Amino acid sequence: MIVGLLWLLGCQLAGTAIVELTGIPLPGPVVGMLLLFVVLLLRRRDGEDDPVIQVGDYFLSHLQLFFIPAGVGVIAYVAVIRDSAVPIVVALLGSWILGLATVGWVLGLFLRRVPSVAGTEGAPGEEIE
Repeated sequence: MIVGLLWLLGCQLAGTAIVELTGIPLPGPVVGMLLLFVVLLLRRRDGEDDPVIQVGDYFLSHLQLFFIPAGVGVIAYVAVIRDSAVPIVVALLGSWILGLATVGWVLGLFLRRVPSVAGTEGAPGEEIE
């Protein structure tokens, strides 16, 4: 499990170093995740015995613990959130509606491009010959 943790931390450190050296406007851990993704694609897979899979499964089983710092941060800034409640709610609802509309629009584009399967035309419940 230590080897898997070293892979994760090493890729995060490499991502942070790449961001610091190049000045690209991305967080270092995001670049590290992309780097880890590429490394995992290129290296030999060991299946369930892979140390990165083992440490990933361990972290996923304790995922709820990673939300505690965010919850504490929200409680610490409750006065600021209370003062800005209306803009926060408008931003949340607006982004949700925009995201929903975008997904619907993209789905419509994809459905127009996919040819219909032969024999599936007709009204629901109508028998197909």
